[in-house]
Amino acid sequence: MIDRKHALSLTRQCRLLQLSRSSLYYEAAPASPHDLKLMRLIDRVHLKYPDYGSRRIQDELEDLGHACGRDHVRTLMRKMGIEAVYCRPRTSKPQPGNKIYPYLLRNIDINRANHVWAADITYLPMARGFCYLMAIMDWASRRVLAWRLSNTLDVSFCVEALEEALKRYGAPEIFSILVARTAT
Repeated sequence: MIDRKHALSLTRQCRLLQLSRSSLYYEAAPASPHDLKLMRLIDRVHLKYPDYGSRRIQDELEDLGHACGRDHVRTLMRKMGIEAVYCRPRTSKPQPGNKIYPYLLRNIDINRANHVWAADITYLPMARGFCYLMAIMDWASRRVLAWRLSNTLDVSFCVEALEEALKRYGAPEIFSILVARTAT
């Protein structure tokens, strides 16, 4: 939104948009090759031992000959959306004020195509970073109706996939969105 050729000064434009002037000059640095290598190793260790947290993953990395601090491992894990899978205390016990939503597909016989669709997003490790995969599937046939890849978690690639599926197959009777806490 900042126009460097506009008659208003950059300082004034920033003040009007309530931005700090330093944000004009900030350029995000790409992940270093070392961090990308560590992220691939962290992902590999996490897939093998999903119950490991940052401490045990750091120990595994040290056993593999890659010395790094626990805080750095924790930062990279957060960046990747990875967390240890373990039994958290009282997760199945709802709080008194929370509404419990029923599973609406429980008693529905899903036996034909275009009856129920599902959408899901996951991340994929790449040679230099990560990308996101969004897929729309038909539950009866288990067919992927449309999919998109993106390097940012922006809504536009999800909308494109949905529009393509609707254009090619028409609207389903039921559309469900799969929700997961971590990417798998």
